[in-house]
This record gives sequence, structure tokens and C-alpha cells, in this order.
Amino acid sequence: MTISSSLNAGVAGLNANATKLSTISDNIANSSTYGYKRAAADFESMVISNARGAGKYSAGGVRAASYRLIDERGGIIGTSNALDMAVSGRGMLPVMPSVRMGEGAMGTQPMIMTTTGSFRMDESGVVRTESGLVLLGWPANIRGEIPTFPRDSMAGLQPVIINANQTAADPTTMVSLGVNLPATDTNVGAAGAPIPLPVEYYSNLGTAEKLDITFAPTVPVAPATAASNTWTMVIRDSASAGAVVGEYTLEFDETRGAGGTLATVTTVSGGAYNAANGNVALTVAGGPITLSIGRPGEPGGLTQLADTFVPTGITKDGSPVGSLTGVEVDENGYILATYDTGFVRRIFQIPLVDVPNLNGLTPMNNQTFQVSPQSGAFFLWNAGDGPTGSVAGFSREVSATDVAAELTALITTQRAYSSNAKVIQTVDEMLQETTNIKR
Repeated sequence: MTISSSLNAGVAGLNANATKLSTISDNIANSSTYGYKRAAADFESMVISNARGAGKYSAGGVRAASYRLIDERGGIIGTSNALDMAVSGRGMLPVMPSVRMGEGAMGTQPMIMTTTGSFRMDESGVVRTESGLVLLGWPANIRGEIPTFPRDSMAGLQPVIINANQTAADPTTMVSLGVNLPATDTNVGAAGAPIPLPVEYYSNLGTAEKLDITFAPTVPVAPATAASNTWTMVIRDSASAGAVVGEYTLEFDETRGAGGTLATVTTVSGGAYNAANGNVALTVAGGPITLSIGRPGEPGGLTQLADTFVPTGITKDGSPVGSLTGVEVDENGYILATYDTGFVRRIFQIPLVDVPNLNGLTPMNNQTFQVSPQSGAFFLWNAGDGPTGSVAGFSREVSATDVAAELTALITTQRAYSSNAKVIQTVDEMLQETTNIKR
């Protein structure tokens, strides 16, 4: 029995080292595979006999337990493709193996994830890898905002599909006026001619419209009267056929220190003036616009100094209709579309998938993993929130294999395998000697 157990232990040793050799072979073969997670094998002893002092011992041998170290990460390298993605830190990208045009949400498909991928748009605009993995995300609305989706379900995830021929308009929502009005125009005897100031804006449809703003000074009539320091601002909208959309009476301060700044703004018609932020809410045919003219007593915005009309700074947001020129992903997982007008808009958000036990995930082909009972339930995080890291565009994660360490393990495994083979050879010779006793 003792000799037979030695033979069985040797066979178990060969099998265990063969298993370890398989993991080493897999690791070396995938040393250049992006996103590959290293496989490992641990040995566990098997005890058959616990007898003490009986003079007999039965060898139990060894058994191997293999597993994959999914929580180990490879280094991140830069690439030239904007949609090459890698996760810097904890978390994985949600993907699916295939998609048919016309399909929307994920339905009943299982959650599949990967830590890196080289994604590109195919002929239908589907963002996928060459191996067929389709990137999943939450679609943004027309304003570039991400609605609220469930975090413990795949119900809101959709294949990322980008129309390469899309156009988009960025309507103007904010106009800031920095204008100096000539103080001498409100003196007695001044000409009192209105000063025009056209300001272009972009409507909801992307058309170029215009706010025609005129500043009319209030000129005192009596010769001995001091300067009025008062102006009337009238705003007309070209998209409303030149209709007046706002009229305001502006009075400027003439005291030392605050001289030239707005003192009061009185609304005659149109949206009310908010002294707290210095804004006027205009309702124009091209869409609502916030007009910033400055707060009372503070520099900036509208001023009245010296004798010269100077537009010191007129800024606005918005842009005309533009065509898509490129897409890229930022560190928060937002896919951003850039148009030839310079307009940038969010079109998708890529959440990061996390589970309590990463090493409990089920490995699949193409460096993908699937949730299992051992991994625990998944949760979808915004990149950078909770335990998750960030999303790196123009990047790939390299293999987690250390070739030098694997080759070293290969040598020790070979020695161990040879030693177990020697045990079998020795037991065979001993059994042969036993059979030769009768001769």
C-alpha cells in the first residue's frame, strides 16, 4: 500500500505540475494580448493517513487549483485612436458580443465587461472592436444631459451608435455686454443721438439672428440743469420682425469711487432686471437669452465714462450649424462629439462596472468577463466615483503577464515535473525488485 501510494503521489505531482505548466503557457502566449489577466495555479496537499507511530505512511499527493487574477492590472500605453479605451484603476467597461441594427436596450443579455478595447465606428455607426465587442453606454438627450438610469440594472444601457453625418446647432443662451457710454451725451446741449449696437446670436434652429440694441441719452432741457446720467436701452429682435423685446431706463452713478457704474435699472418692458446678478431675461423668437449688463455699483458691464462710445467686450455662447468632425472620450467616461464650428456636445456616458469580488468573475473570450455568484452583483458607477478609477482615451491596457517571472516559474515547474517523474521511475524499479523475489 505504501509503495502504491508513492506511485499515486507521483502521478498527482505530474498532473499538478502539468496544470501549472498550462497556466504558464497561457500567460506567455498572451504576453502581448491587450487587457489579458494572468492565470495562476496553487498547489494543495492531500492527506490520506494521519496515523502516528504506526510505522506506516500513505502518500496523499497534491492537487492544483487554478484561477485568474482579474484584479491585477497591466500598464497603460498611449495610442493614436481616440476611441481606444482603458480603465485607470478599478472598474470595467460594459460591452456586449454583438448587436443588430434596430435593437435598443440590452434586454435579457448577461452583463459582459472588459478593462480595455480598441473601439471604432463600423459602417452603421456602431462603436465596436475588431473582435465584435460592442461598447455600451447611456445616451444623452438633445441638450447633452444624461438622464437618470438604474445603477443595478442593464435596462438603460444601449449600444453606442454614432452617426458620422450628423449636424448640430448650439443656440445662444447667454450674451454679455461690456459697453462704455459717453458721459458727455447726457449733458445740457448734447445732440442726444441714439447709439446703435447690433449683436448677433444663434437661434434654436442654428440660424444667425440679431439683437438691435440702441442707447438713447436723456438730455436735460433747462440750461442750468446738470447732466442726467440717464439712458434708455431699447432691444429689438430680428427673428421677431424687429419687434421690441425689452426697454430699460439706465441711470449711472456720478459719485466719487463709484462714478460711471450703474446706479439703477428700471424695466419699462420685457424681462425684469435682476440686480443680484446683473442679468436681464429676454424672450426672443430664436429662444430665451440671458443678457448680462452688470450689477449696480460694480465695474464691468455697462459703464458711463468720458466722451467715447466703446464696446469694451461683447461675449456670447452658441455657434451655427456644424458637421461632426470627431469623437473622443474624457476621463469621466463621456463620449464627446466635436463639430467643425468648435461646438462640443456629450452624446453618451460610459459607466464603469464594479463587483465586490473581481476574481470571482467568469473569464470569457476576448478578455471579457461575466458576473457570477462568486463575484457578487454588479453596480454601474460614474467614472471616478466610489471605488472606480477614470476612463483613459487614446489608451490601451497591456497584458498583466511578467514574462521574466513566467520563465522563472517555467524552470521550477520543469524541475518539479522531472522530480515527480523520477519518483514514478523509482517506484517502478522497486516494484520490479518485488516481482523478482520469486525468481
